[in-house]
Amino acid sequence: MGLILSLDQGTTSSRAILFDHSGTVRGVAQEEFTQHFPEPGLVEHDANEIWETQVRVARQVLEDTGTSPATVVAIGITNQRETTLLWDRATGEPIARAIVWQDRRTASFCQDLNDHGKGPWIQERTGLVIDAYFSGSKIRWLLDHIPRARERAEAGDLCFGTIDSWLIFKLTGGRCHVTDPSNASRTLLYNINTCAWDDDLLDLFQIPQSLLPEVRSSSEVYGETDLNLFGRALPIAGIGGDQQAALFGQACHAPGQAKNTYGTGCFMLMHTGGEPVQSKNHLLTTIAWNVGGQTEYALEGSVFVAGAAVQWLRDQLGFVQSAPEIEALAAEVEDNGGVYLVPAFAGLGAPHWDPYARGALVGMTRGSNRAHIARATLESIAYQTHDVLAAMEADSGITLTELRVDGGASLNDLLMQFQADLLGVPVVRPAVSETTALGAAYLAGLAVGYWKQREDIAANWQEAKRFEPQMPQDERDKLLSGWRKAVQAAKGWAG
Repeated sequence: MGLILSLDQGTTSSRAILFDHSGTVRGVAQEEFTQHFPEPGLVEHDANEIWETQVRVARQVLEDTGTSPATVVAIGITNQRETTLLWDRATGEPIARAIVWQDRRTASFCQDLNDHGKGPWIQERTGLVIDAYFSGSKIRWLLDHIPRARERAEAGDLCFGTIDSWLIFKLTGGRCHVTDPSNASRTLLYNINTCAWDDDLLDLFQIPQSLLPEVRSSSEVYGETDLNLFGRALPIAGIGGDQQAALFGQACHAPGQAKNTYGTGCFMLMHTGGEPVQSKNHLLTTIAWNVGGQTEYALEGSVFVAGAAVQWLRDQLGFVQSAPEIEALAAEVEDNGGVYLVPAFAGLGAPHWDPYARGALVGMTRGSNRAHIARATLESIAYQTHDVLAAMEADSGITLTELRVDGGASLNDLLMQFQADLLGVPVVRPAVSETTALGAAYLAGLAVGYWKQREDIAANWQEAKRFEPQMPQDERDKLLSGWRKAVQAAKGWAG
């Protein structure tokens, strides 16, 4: 019956995964790439390195599994969102490093827009808050700071893209400059009500229309790969920004269903149906996908630092040799001993949106040790998720009955149990944890008839483990009170 090749281009690594018709993983290849930190608060990627690693792992997974390219029926792409890149339309060469979603260089420009009262107007059109997280201010920065960039953009010589657009441009030899609504809706330039690039927003950010990719649906054949890449032209048929792809892969296809992805950051999305729900609690309204001519929406809460906090313990403090070791270290103590970590290394995301917050480790005594700090680091992920869900339930009027989880840290049983305890609802881990890549595979497979309908996809979803809440309410309240005090300590630090 063939296989689907999913290209999962993340913040720290490029991955390629083969899926069969049951949604089972048939092969994985992964390669990390360089993170560039030219100054505090600045994060960049080399787009050519992203491209090279992504092609290498795609070839590698075919080779490792003995899969002929003739067996691949379609390619789906999922990507780190908001990361911003400009390249030469004729040569396909980037004009600068990509500015990563975590980068804070445009925080003051975004603050100026907020101070001038642009927030409600922009949120009504885009569903987003004004923040350096999104692509719009990053594009403007590149146009203003790279020599001749604005002149070349206005002449039509440059392309803007998020990483999905970049990969498809390179895969098709420059024939396709496209994106999908799940990525376009993360730029601060796309009107989620009219489902089109917004001229007024382009004027505000001083961005020429000629830079922008064509917005196509999330599930259709956009083009074919160059013959020389895999020895056969393969159809590229699905695009989903990583978090929306995970929502699709978790089979959260009905209003009120929600998932949380525990990756570098932490991202909770709740499906809200065919109409956008404007947030009153500092969440994002985003397009989930457009499939079969129908646009569907989600509420999203973005936590900037989740798994990255564990990486920080490993790489900067040397607490553990590998990320999975943190669970055993944290389990050496019964509780956090009053220690809280607020991992606001790149500011705070939803529902706080404080770009000037910074990391804070509080509540320590002479009795605090490495295990308490490790536990506080894990718990910080769950606390941030709790804050997002509380805002989400207030906005949607929906009380969550279960949370489906995925991403690397969802394999940490201690964290998942604490998450269930803190939320007071079951946390459910699926049999296939690669839900982001799976969502992209499903979008591509639907476009080429590999799967006929969404019900086929939902039937593939299986539960692997369920974590039931066990914590008494008074203990939960005490822990959350300490967390709120710690967050206040972190806010506004760099302002």
